[in-house]
Amino acid sequence: MVPSPPSAQKNSRVRRLVSKTRKRAGAAPGTLIHVGERKSEQSRIRIIDYDEGNLEERELKDPQACRPHKDKTGVSWINVDGIHEIGVIETVGRCFNLHPLILEDILNTEHRPKVEMVEDYLFIVLKMLHLDEATGCVVTEQVSLVLGQGYVLSFQEREGDVFDPVRERLRSGKGRIRKQGADYLAYALLDAVVDSYFAILEKLGEKLEFLEEELIQNPHPETLEEIHGYKREMILLRKSIWPLREVISSLYRGESPLIEEGTTVFLRDVYDHTIQVIDTVETFRDLVSGLLDLYLSSISNRMNEVMKVLTIMATMFIPLTFIAGIYGMNFEVMPELHWKYGYAAVWGLMAFIGGGMVFYFRRKKWL
Repeated sequence: MVPSPPSAQKNSRVRRLVSKTRKRAGAAPGTLIHVGERKSEQSRIRIIDYDEGNLEERELKDPQACRPHKDKTGVSWINVDGIHEIGVIETVGRCFNLHPLILEDILNTEHRPKVEMVEDYLFIVLKMLHLDEATGCVVTEQVSLVLGQGYVLSFQEREGDVFDPVRERLRSGKGRIRKQGADYLAYALLDAVVDSYFAILEKLGEKLEFLEEELIQNPHPETLEEIHGYKREMILLRKSIWPLREVISSLYRGESPLIEEGTTVFLRDVYDHTIQVIDTVETFRDLVSGLLDLYLSSISNRMNEVMKVLTIMATMFIPLTFIAGIYGMNFEVMPELHWKYGYAAVWGLMAFIGGGMVFYFRRKKWL
């Protein structure tokens, strides 16, 4: 894959930091318009129904088939990959009596993480992050969760997520997840998203360490472009992660009847992990700022070295130029010009002065 030119990558990063609100001006509240990039060919609905002793997993072709799962015994996890098909989102919303404003927020992929208590369900918005190895950029994807009595709805922009460990725990029946309710499933999904942040930050940390070594050994203009790129990535990460602290804090400190007291302990653990992620992002932001200062210092030091060498060379040639200037004058009465050893003597004097200056500069450790 041919990497994009720096200017194209820069424009792409800037576009990701600016909200792309393409909703029609003056549209009525609750108007369903997809805001964001289309990241999948078509929507895909997958369902996992489970209780302590049984699990059933299947894919639905018709969104209307979601309706029976609202009041079904056990726990139902309905995952929708691809939110650009408005009809699918609207049908799923009708099956679970979701408010039109909630559906509007699901379709708008530029929301900051938040949590809302609406009637008899909780609506949660968070950001799932991926690191594009080809470009080195962090790619954000909005994930919307709806927690109701006995069900969890998850809406993603495309296929592929960080929820595979949760699915494996459900299939294997290990741990407490099959014994708990829908609130514990929602916690497990939140925990999977937050844990994925650590892996991304670890890779970014390695890249920053490599960049720091490169700055010390051989700084160049392309390095400055990389530093500014990482600076924008840190802004994007902060924008995506910082509000999540308020979301999880509201969940474990709130009084929603949908979240059992036993689940709040695990939500508090996710809150602690979120604080760790935020602290790491802030540390990386300071590190990137330090890299910029290091780059400027390295360039300044290299310039100082060059200027020192040029200054020493110019200083050495000042007395030599003085001597050459004297004997280059066109006076007729200059005894040294008619001396047999005058030419050799002048060369010797110039060599002595040059060598003496080099010796002096070395003793002063200027060379």
